[in-house]
Amino acid sequence: MAQLYVLGGLVSVLIISGQLYMTTGVTSFSRTFLFTLLATTASIACNSQDLSEQVFTGSTMGTTFRVGIIQEGISDTPSGDIRRTIEAELDGVDRMMSHYRPDSELSRFNAFRDTQPFSFTTDTFEVIKQGQEIAALTDGAFDITVGPLVAAWGFGVEQHNLPPTRATIVELLKHSGHDQLHLDFSAKSVRKRDPLIGFDLSAIAKGYAVDRVASAIESKGVMQYMIEVGGEVRTRGLNASGEPWRIGIQVPDSKTQSIIQVVPLRDMAMATSGDYRSYYEVDGQRISHTIDPRTGYPVTHGLASVTVVGTSCSWADGMATALNVLGPTDGYRFAVAEGVAALMLVRTDAGEFDQKMTPAFEHLLQTDLQ
Repeated sequence: MAQLYVLGGLVSVLIISGQLYMTTGVTSFSRTFLFTLLATTASIACNSQDLSEQVFTGSTMGTTFRVGIIQEGISDTPSGDIRRTIEAELDGVDRMMSHYRPDSELSRFNAFRDTQPFSFTTDTFEVIKQGQEIAALTDGAFDITVGPLVAAWGFGVEQHNLPPTRATIVELLKHSGHDQLHLDFSAKSVRKRDPLIGFDLSAIAKGYAVDRVASAIESKGVMQYMIEVGGEVRTRGLNASGEPWRIGIQVPDSKTQSIIQVVPLRDMAMATSGDYRSYYEVDGQRISHTIDPRTGYPVTHGLASVTVVGTSCSWADGMATALNVLGPTDGYRFAVAEGVAALMLVRTDAGEFDQKMTPAFEHLLQTDLQ
């Protein structure tokens, strides 16, 4: 018997001859993202040894976290020490990059209406640098300066369902763009070419938090784990049954809890970007929270969700957002050309979902990771 950790609930499943059978339903889903987490129960026999998965859960960055570690070889490390390590890393990222906290580095930079250099900590500068790299690679489909546009459409700190006027969008576009920033790598500072530029790191910060937790617990001797923060996942080693961690991708439809794909994940990270939980409607038109930084308008294509697998969770997080902006045609073409392991779930006129897998993603499913 395995257990399926679902967003907001727990469902028992049986794995019989490689098939997955859900035995109960789930009534509530509390997180934004599209992952379900397939993990084994604690104390499952493996290779004649009883390995134990110790689980740490909590709240962070406006969402939740779950860290499962396999305790083989780390009995000398107190669980309280590991929990403190996890929470310290998560709180540190939140204090630096939250756009809800007025004292965060991000908020202070956004309030800094000047073109003089603004110095950042190493962590925040690394996230900014990676965001700029993804922006350059995708020709602006990913852009950390999209924050004011996201807020104007009602998906910022103050949420509403009143679309901005065209004049407002045009004006905000004048004060956005990844090319409006100058990064000084030696000083770890950023200079705005336009003093009204503002950041929003939400499309990459949770992935970076996962990476930070991974590095921190590895320093404590933890070498087999599964970390999940707000739906962004990273694993190392094997689970308690001696198999790769298996991550289930949910059908992007709030009316069902079905799983459309299960990915064996070992020493890799995985992130999903989708719109089926965060949107509103105006006169029958769906207003997605995914804003195209190049146009200032929400995306209108049929891509319901995109999942990306990579070695870095922050990279997978940002790339999933970029592909979601690019859409099922341009995004798929880009992902194939760049060798990105991506799964796209595209809405059909019949209300179903077509799967578009890149060759790299197909290879991941076919590879025996054990």
